[in-house]
Amino acid sequence: MSTPRLSASSNTLQIITVVFFTFISFFCVGLPIAVLPGYVHDDMGYGSVMAGIVISAQYLATLLSRPMSGSLADRLGAKRAVMYGMACCGLSGVLTFLSTSLAQFPMTSLLLLLGGRVLLGIGQGLVGTGSISWGVGLVGAENMARVISFNGIASYGAVAIGAPLGVVMVDSLGLWSIGGLIALLCAIALLLAWPKRPSPIVQGERLPFSNVFLRIAPNGTALALGSIGFGALATFITLYYASVGWEGAAYCLTAFGCAFIGARLLFVGTIKHLGGYRVAIVCLAVESLGLFLLWAATSPWLALAGAALTGFGLSLVYPALGVEAVTRIPAASRSSALGAYAVFFDLALGIAGPLMGAIAGETGFAAIFLVAALMALTGMLLSLWLLRGETRT
Repeated sequence: MSTPRLSASSNTLQIITVVFFTFISFFCVGLPIAVLPGYVHDDMGYGSVMAGIVISAQYLATLLSRPMSGSLADRLGAKRAVMYGMACCGLSGVLTFLSTSLAQFPMTSLLLLLGGRVLLGIGQGLVGTGSISWGVGLVGAENMARVISFNGIASYGAVAIGAPLGVVMVDSLGLWSIGGLIALLCAIALLLAWPKRPSPIVQGERLPFSNVFLRIAPNGTALALGSIGFGALATFITLYYASVGWEGAAYCLTAFGCAFIGARLLFVGTIKHLGGYRVAIVCLAVESLGLFLLWAATSPWLALAGAALTGFGLSLVYPALGVEAVTRIPAASRSSALGAYAVFFDLALGIAGPLMGAIAGETGFAAIFLVAALMALTGMLLSLWLLRGETRT
């Protein structure tokens, strides 16, 4: 009985040493995220529109680079994709450092900052897709759910740590320190990645990205419907609390994050045993219950419970639906499938802000959680339909 445990322990270690690079890339994303809007608006003297553009440039670059990220990892290998991604993140730090050094030339400084944001977005896409593909290549497709789950934990954890640290660094040293730290961390990550064993490049049929995207689309749509709840919570929970006169909105994000990570660590094995669609159906039902509770909450404690249920429910939706989607794509196009699947998550977070903002403007902040809950229920019904289609075949 000891051999399986040793094998599982070895697999976990292999996964952690690969998703470490995802942690570094998202730590680099988190460091400037809380300070750049104020820097662009107040220190550089540009308006709120430009501050928004500087932030969204990274997300747009990630979204648009997804096809390239997946194709590169399939053709050249996941390890190389990760290293290229870390190099892009490192260069973004260099450009951020140069931007602060040329503050006396506002337009040049802004262009350098924007260039750094674009490179950071491309790097994030390469590392995120490459790390999952690298991990799956090392520990086998049967452990894909665990790789995706650990990768997600690394992502959320890195941003949660990086954002407050970035505020402290800027207050103490200035924005140049963030650029310097990003460049240094990425250089160290490249040195650590260099000697690591690559996963084998899978030979065989490589599907065009458009074909992969269409095959992934049903699962991706269910993912997007569930993920909008996270976007709504992260963007509007503070304003929701303020609108009803409550304090402690930040604790909702803490409750969401703790429940999310806890569920991923404790229950990721259920995907392998019960199947991805069944797990997604249960999780989306729990998420919708949490969002309904947020909508109907009459006290901060009920809202806190709703946020925790939302995080618990959403935790396994990404890996559960992702495993079912990617296993239906030829292995030689696995990275492209992962990139296509991630597009739907990117779109969900991009849509959540303006869509829920428009709803809040018409009906109030509580209503956005009702709409998000109904979307999660729609994702659950879509997952149920996908499960029925699978059992029929």
